[in-house]
Amino acid sequence: MRALLLDLGGTVFRSGSEMMALLGDVEPAVRAVVARRGPLGPVHDALWDDMLAQVITEREYWARRSDEVGAALGREWPISEFMHTLYALAGDSVIRPEAAALIADARAVDIPVGFLTNDLRAFHGGTAMASHPVLADVDVLVDGSVTGVLKPDPRAYALAVAGLGVEARHIVFVDDMPWNVTGAREAGMVALELDLTDPAAAFAQARRELGLEAEAA
Repeated sequence: MRALLLDLGGTVFRSGSEMMALLGDVEPAVRAVVARRGPLGPVHDALWDDMLAQVITEREYWARRSDEVGAALGREWPISEFMHTLYALAGDSVIRPEAAALIADARAVDIPVGFLTNDLRAFHGGTAMASHPVLADVDVLVDGSVTGVLKPDPRAYALAVAGLGVEARHIVFVDDMPWNVTGAREAGMVALELDLTDPAAAFAQARRELGLEAEAA
C-alpha cells in the first residue's frame, strides 16, 4: 500500500516567490525588491543562496523578505499579514493544478493523503489559507508551527507516518526544500524534490511512484 505526503508552501500552494511576482505587478513600489525572488526572479537573490547554504533558515528568509517588502510599501507588519497580502493575489489559482489533480486521483483509488508543513499557522495565522478547502480532504495534517517539531527533524516525519498508518518506505513525499527531502529519505520515504522552475516534473514522478499513470491517462 502506498501513501502520498506533501509539503504545502511551494509544493501544494504556489510558492511565495511566485506570489511576489504578482505583487510586483500591482505595486510598483516593490518591483525592485521582488525582482529578487529565489530562482524565479530576474535579479540574483543572495539571500536565497544563504538559505540554501543553511546560513539562515527558511523562516528567517521569509521574515527578511517580509521586512523588505513592508519597508518598500511604508508598512510595518507581521509575517502573517505579508503572506496574506501575497496569497490573496492568487485567488483560486493558489493551488498548483498538478497538486490538485494528484491529490484527487490518489483519493479516487483510496491512497491515503497527508500534508507535512513547517509553517502553516506561523505564516498564515487564521487567514483563509489556513482553512483552505484542500486542507480538509486529507488523512493527516502535521504543522510544525503547531507541534513545535520542524522538518527535517525525524520526529516530524514520524508524526506523519503515524497519522497515515502506512510504513515510511511506502510513502511518496514531495517538498521544495532540499534538506526536507533529505530528511524524508533518511526517514525511509520515497522522497522527491520539487524544482520551482519546473514543478510539474515532481508531480509526474510522484504519479509514477504511486502507480497512477493509468488513472491519469
